[in-house]
Amino acid sequence: MRAPDARAERKPMDKLEPTVNGERLWEELLQLGRIGLSPSGGINRPSLGVHDLIAREYIRERMQTAGLSVRLDPAGNLVGRLEGTDPDAPVVMAGSHIDTVLEAGRFDGPLGVLGGIEALRTVKEKGLRHRCSLEVVCFTDEEGVRFGVGYIGSRAMAGDWNAEWLNARDRDGISLGEAMRQAGIRPEEVALSKRGAGSVKVYLELHIEQGRVLEDVGAVCGIASAINGYRWVRASFAGQADHAGTTPMALRRDAMAAAAEAMLQIERSAVRHGGTATVGTLKLEPGAVNVIPGEVSFTIDYRHPDALALKRFGEEIESELGVIALRRNIGLRLEEMDGEAPVACDERISMLFAESANELGIASIGMVCGAGHDAVAMRRLTDIGLILVRSRGGISHHPDEWSSPEDCAGGANVLLRTMIKLANE
Repeated sequence: MRAPDARAERKPMDKLEPTVNGERLWEELLQLGRIGLSPSGGINRPSLGVHDLIAREYIRERMQTAGLSVRLDPAGNLVGRLEGTDPDAPVVMAGSHIDTVLEAGRFDGPLGVLGGIEALRTVKEKGLRHRCSLEVVCFTDEEGVRFGVGYIGSRAMAGDWNAEWLNARDRDGISLGEAMRQAGIRPEEVALSKRGAGSVKVYLELHIEQGRVLEDVGAVCGIASAINGYRWVRASFAGQADHAGTTPMALRRDAMAAAAEAMLQIERSAVRHGGTATVGTLKLEPGAVNVIPGEVSFTIDYRHPDALALKRFGEEIESELGVIALRRNIGLRLEEMDGEAPVACDERISMLFAESANELGIASIGMVCGAGHDAVAMRRLTDIGLILVRSRGGISHHPDEWSSPEDCAGGANVLLRTMIKLANE
């Protein structure tokens, strides 16, 4: 007797109306959230650190348990794949990251990775037809907090790798190249992770909103039309360290006073340009209670959805800091650490997201995404789509970050339906 044709047994999605196993997805989110958990309740998984590596093994196991073939590409990206009926067709890809900022929450990044795994596992369990192969990717170092460079894995996959980043160092003086070697990644081969033109049909990302727009309007999902561009700059003021008691105010070259004035000016510029700006780190020398600070350095993260406005925003910040330094007779050095231009999401994918949400009875709205994601880097390789799940209170990058089990499952279901539609076009 002739063996049955497995392809013929696969069922079209519209007859099954499949949904993910929300309880399983939630439990895996909680389990992953225990890796790197601090006594304060925050999660600390800096990229390529010990807890990140443990978490990556957990993700590998989840991919294998889901029945996916798993490989580690030259940039350290974990890729789970479910073969389609046409293995030569370009893949439909979903993904995100699991590295965190300091004292992070459970959902920023992991929802996209575990939600993608759950979507592919549902496809396999329910025998859903998909002509294109499906992939889910856990990218290396999206956050950029350890080495000052973000989207490392997705940039490498998209062909935007810069070998100079290997020299970037963390607070302990460990370079990105050294950390990669310690993690079993060959730094000299990272560029080989570049995917060929046309090899990826679309890249989709499921993420939490990290804001309060969706909660305020009562929607579960936001469908991004664009993602803010950003710049990371390190500003350094060099004044003169002097005795705090004997140096008259009029004779001081106080680097900290200049920095304080600069921070207020940066805030005013953000309001004026309709963007956002954050001073996230601060270091001063010599750092004694009775010594006027002679050197101060701090980082600036500024963002805007419009490329020209982002440029003018940055030019104004640089100009205003220069005026402050000149007036106070203090040296100023500005160093751009990282940055990306604003990115537009593909309209067709956004329409499919909206259609899928509507079919599932999930309230959704269109919106601009203020946070950066691996989708920004992947735009260089293929069309992108980003779906956002509501965050309670808009809190993110904090232990209180929270999205409900129902909303997480809802976002994963929108992702699942859209992936299948795109894979069968």
